[in-house]
Amino acid sequence: MPSVDTEALRSFVRAAELGQFQYAADELGVTQQAVSKRIAALERELAARLFTRTPRGVALTLDGQAFLPHARGIVAGVDRAVAAVRPGSRALRIDVLGRRSAQAVVLHDYWRARPGTDLDVVTLRVDDPRAAAAAVAAGDVDASFRTVTDPAALPPDVRMIPAFASPLELLVGPRHPLAAARKLTPPQLRGHRIWVPGIAPGSEWSAFYDELATEFDLRIDAAGPHFGDEVLLDTLAESPDIATLVGRRDRYIWPTSHDLRRIPITDPTLAYPLSLLLPKTNPHPELQGVLTHLETLPEPPKPTWLPSWSRVS
Repeated sequence: MPSVDTEALRSFVRAAELGQFQYAADELGVTQQAVSKRIAALERELAARLFTRTPRGVALTLDGQAFLPHARGIVAGVDRAVAAVRPGSRALRIDVLGRRSAQAVVLHDYWRARPGTDLDVVTLRVDDPRAAAAAVAAGDVDASFRTVTDPAALPPDVRMIPAFASPLELLVGPRHPLAAARKLTPPQLRGHRIWVPGIAPGSEWSAFYDELATEFDLRIDAAGPHFGDEVLLDTLAESPDIATLVGRRDRYIWPTSHDLRRIPITDPTLAYPLSLLLPKTNPHPELQGVLTHLETLPEPPKPTWLPSWSRVS
């Protein structure tokens, strides 16, 4: 099996992208001769020619073209590995479900209390929480507010801890039969259409709503794609019979003319459990501050209902 030098791979990738050994050498801070020697050694190890000379510099051979994407992946993986053991040199990257979600609100509160924190809040745009766990394992993000409902499906180098539970509220328009209520109990929601569009099969919220509907005999309607919060809010404002569920900390903005109402649900409080996925080893140093902040968050009003997989974990 060939023994490939990482710096040779890096030199190959930069030369392929820039088209000249000299340009690659200038960027890497070495001589052109060093780049040439590295690539020559790499070609000997692979027993393949990677470049041909052209009047303007160098061009990839067919073997070089086939090798380039793999070499890029190896170099990127090495860079992530180095960053993983020197996490203080970069921003803390945390994945949230959305910019207006409760997770983002909690992180914003944390940052406001520590404005010097170098924090990068991102959204991975994946529905399967196992994909988010894989991103944590790969070092693409330092943590993710996702729940893998089957802990056995977690990568071996990723752990999951409880973050906080978000109480749910019913969001309705002014013509809905429940619009005048100051608070509601789960039995009062029976028979009403609760529209939660775009529930992705296999997602944590799919498991949550399935169990919620079964537990309280609720009509959860996931029909249709989710066209965005604006469409959802417009629909609620116009409808006399459609409602939805939102987290108490979730931020929604709508025109005053919509006259939407957020109604707390009590006895029991319906709470959505949020977990945090993070590496088992070498976590970003700033993560400890986030974990300490999560411990200060108040618990939902009791009695509280949580899905069974949350109670078990």
